[in-house]
This record gives sequence, structure tokens and C-alpha cells, in this order.
Amino acid sequence: MGSPALIKTVAGARAWRAMRSRAGAGVALVPTMGNLHAGHAALIDAARRTADFVVVSVFVNPTQFGPGEDYASYPRTLEQDRTLAGEHEADAVFAPNAVEMYPNGLEEAVMVQAPAALAGILCGAQRPGHFTGVASVVARLLNIVQPEYALFGEKDYQQLLVIRRLAEDLFIDTGIVGVPTVREADGLALSSRNQYLTAGERARAPALYQALAAARDEMLAGAETAAVESRGRDVLSAAGFRPEYFEVRHGADLGPPRAGGPRVILAAGWLGKARLIDNIKIE
Repeated sequence: MGSPALIKTVAGARAWRAMRSRAGAGVALVPTMGNLHAGHAALIDAARRTADFVVVSVFVNPTQFGPGEDYASYPRTLEQDRTLAGEHEADAVFAPNAVEMYPNGLEEAVMVQAPAALAGILCGAQRPGHFTGVASVVARLLNIVQPEYALFGEKDYQQLLVIRRLAEDLFIDTGIVGVPTVREADGLALSSRNQYLTAGERARAPALYQALAAARDEMLAGAETAAVESRGRDVLSAAGFRPEYFEVRHGADLGPPRAGGPRVILAAGWLGKARLIDNIKIE
């Protein structure tokens, strides 16, 4: 397949979508911040199986970065992204700038407030305002493209639940699809921020998933939640991480785990300059 169409304006994206609507074709959206890797490729492949046409958005969203975070240095690799998207049969890449997405400026932009019970914990507690930025940009993308489906990686589990709530509460008629995490052979979840790791840090990074897998096995064996969480933080610290959280939560709403309900263990921590997150379901 050739290079996917490159669309840089909201008007262009709407025109592209209108042509597919007239043809009665379904569209799947894969929202990204670019710097695409095999994890994004899996999302595109899943989208390809889901709908007639696939559009990949590439936008480094300023409103989901806090002060001192890596917005300015976040890798921007549009031409390589377009190549990868084409290799996986995406039909279009939507790559707007901030003026297109926030036409009244960032200070005057309408923002979508994510619910505190879901978005103010875990990553939201560590990155205040992050999920409001995520909800605000995803709402814009869904309104612009109006896809039948939008696909998100399960590595960002809290984000996935926030976006599902967004679609539900705002009556957005798009199916929100979670796609399983893609990992390196040693278990490390793929992430654009992995490139911040030094060689020594990369060798220690798989300890995050290993700690989650061990915690899952302990929970299945009947261990106490608090003890499992404490051991998980200790394991990460011993591996050189600066842990932010290591917690067992209810799988549907990230509240406290409840008897008989789905459970998920979520963890985040710093390894050098890289903030790594991951999770594992208890099944």
C-alpha cells in the first residue's frame, strides 16, 4: 500500500470523513501522539480488522502535559510515523497543529473535566490535570473524525477507562476498543518514552512487569492486598525505580477491589528520566 493521505486541518479531516460517510463505509480512529512503534502498529492492525477505513491521528497534545514534563522534548517523527502507518494499511494520517485543535488558544479553550473518582487517582494524582487534557483532546478528535470505533492500548488502562466514561457521559456514538499491551521479549511494555532509558536502565526496566506478574500470582494464591502492594513497591525500589504507586484496584472503575469483581494491578515509577507505567489483570 502507498503512503496514507496526510491531513493537517480540521476541515480536511471532516471532508475526508464525509466522503466515507457518503460511501456508507465505517471508519476506525487510532489516536496517538506520534513516534509510532510496534504497539501503535498493533492498534492500527486491530483497527484494520474493525472498519473499512483507518485514520491515525498524530498530535502531541499540550494540555495533557504538566509543568516540567517532556512536552517540548517529546519525539516528533511525522514522516516515519506516516511510513509505519502506511505499512500497516492505514488510509489517512491526521496531523493537526495546536491552532487547529485549540482555535481559541490554550488559555481560552473549552476543556472536558474528567471525573475525579476515576481520574484523580493513580496517574491522575501524580499528574494533576493530565486526564482533563486527555479527555479534552479525545473529545475533539472523536467529534472531528466521527469514527465508528476508536482504539486505545490497554497499557494506559486508566486512560482507557476515562475515555470510555467520556464517550458514555457525552453520548458520543463511538465504540471505544481496548487493545492488549504489546511487550518486548523480556516483558517491558512498548512505549515511546522507553527511548529515554540508558542501556543500564533498560536492563532493569523489565522488573516492572515482573513485579506485576508476581503480584498477580500472589493475589491468586490468596495473599493480602496491602502486603502485595507493599512488596511490589519494595521490588521496584530494589530494581532502581522510584515508585509512584503499586496498587490493586477494581477493574471496571479503579475503586477498591471488591469480592467477586474484576481486579487489575497498576504500577508506575521513574527509572532515570523515564516514567514507566504498566498493569496486569488478575484472571
